Amino acid sequence: MDKPAILGGEPAFKELLPITRPYLPPYERIDSRAREMISSGLVTNDKYVRQFEESAKNYLGSRHCVAVSSCTSGLILSQKAMKLEGEVILPSFTFFATGHSILWNSLKPVFVDIDPETYLLDPELVNNAITDKTCAILPVHTFGCPARATEFEEIAEDHKLRLFFDAAHAFGAKIGKRHVGTFGDVEVFSCSPTKLMVTGEGGICSTKDDELKRRLSIGRNYGDDGSYDCELLGLNARMAEFNAILGAETIKITDENIERRHHLYEIYVRELSKLPGIKFQKIDPNLRVTHKDMPLYINPVEFGLDRNQLQKALERENIMTKKYFYPPLHRQILYKEYFGKFDEKLPETNRVSENILSIPLYSGLSEADVLAVSNAIKRIYENRELVHIR
Repeated sequence: MDKPAILGGEPAFKELLPITRPYLPPYERIDSRAREMISSGLVTNDKYVRQFEESAKNYLGSRHCVAVSSCTSGLILSQKAMKLEGEVILPSFTFFATGHSILWNSLKPVFVDIDPETYLLDPELVNNAITDKTCAILPVHTFGCPARATEFEEIAEDHKLRLFFDAAHAFGAKIGKRHVGTFGDVEVFSCSPTKLMVTGEGGICSTKDDELKRRLSIGRNYGDDGSYDCELLGLNARMAEFNAILGAETIKITDENIERRHHLYEIYVRELSKLPGIKFQKIDPNLRVTHKDMPLYINPVEFGLDRNQLQKALERENIMTKKYFYPPLHRQILYKEYFGKFDEKLPETNRVSENILSIPLYSGLSEADVLAVSNAIKRIYENRELVHIR
């Protein structure tokens, strides 16, 4: 086979191939509404936000959807709206915002280990970690693969706990025929450019609880219900009208987006599954996964290179990659006080985070690009002994 770029061969791509890129509708579809919005002078949290919330609610089959400025602000406000006090159980293998939202509410994170094959929070371990200080459980739909939501609902009900989900990656995902967004007390989605349903920046809180919906709605406006007499410590977390206009259009192409990502994901699996030492996230066939990311688990003994060496070699091929999620939360500077308490209890979190590498996956990626990335990895593997020395 041809030499990989790190050994002097030609790079797979002449220019950098990004790890992701938003899948957006043509501007013509939003032009008239954007012009009307500008002309009206009503540029935030007005009729187009309400229309977007209605579209999201109808798509998900949810009782209520509340648009916010980001998934992070949605998570922060959800905890404030539920009046949580005490400890919240969550995975450490997740993005910063999951844990940060807990600290912003002066709550204590309790990190629990993940399933070694699905990378999702383990319900049995969660059940064993519950104490009289536990007030809520916060699972994550990691990489757009739904957590075991019904099991968490049973655990929360048995222990009289609040249950909310970081659904940042999972707009459009399903468990059976039921959409993510209809489980627990509230599920919070991200609509940032790396996600499938894009508003630019933004988030959606989906809930069946009428009072929680009310508190979230006023919480995004500082806690003011219009009386100028705040009852809740809120934020400025309103969504802009332009973001909502964009979001209403991207909802329409969400299913198409998911189908395209699934198709590309399957090509990657077909091309890379025969290489020793590469494994993929285990996905239950009853789930519809958004494939927000394309994570590869690299076993360094079997593959002949570790994750970091593969990343370095792919950089020379002009292929962008990310080590999601490394380091895990409990090993980050901000969470250093929790390291000693949890590190030994999180062996799978540590192992997975040290060996995962996400490669490019987005709807605009061509099949030829997927094959080129796959072939670059194959070339690197075939020359692994020389790459290892390099």
